[in-house]
Amino acid sequence: MMTEHAAHHGEAIDNIDRRIVAELSRDGRLSVRTLAERVHISRTAAHNRVQHLVERGVITGFGAKIDRTSIGLRISALVVVRVAADSGWESVAARLAELPFVEKVQAVSGDIDLMLTVSAPDHEQLSQAILRDIHVMPGVLSTRSHLILAEFDGRPPAQSLDIWRS
Repeated sequence: MMTEHAAHHGEAIDNIDRRIVAELSRDGRLSVRTLAERVHISRTAAHNRVQHLVERGVITGFGAKIDRTSIGLRISALVVVRVAADSGWESVAARLAELPFVEKVQAVSGDIDLMLTVSAPDHEQLSQAILRDIHVMPGVLSTRSHLILAEFDGRPPAQSLDIWRS
């Protein structure tokens, strides 16, 4: 997935880069040797391409996918936030992103401004996070919460890169 940084430099990723990104999005712990074998290039070429993708900001990090419930975050909600017009949504979003239990903040289009994913150990702590931290934050005009009852993984964007038609 290209970031603004990479896009500003006008460098598109080619089919080999797409396959590298797709393989690393499936398993970020792949060795360079295995990655090279999977995309049919030399180890040196694989190493150089990964380094270049990191330098360009296409690959922004390597991490583990964590199951929330296994670390005690048993309840999650999507919280829709409307921001007061004079508050500046970017500063409100940045402050919300720093709150405990807030996993993700996304700016969205339509009649809402921000969509938050919030996870907590139990209903009480989720309620406190929403009502005492999010809802009363300066600049937040209103919130609406939706409990997540079940989740199903789709295809992460980076894994679609290997099926693009150029």
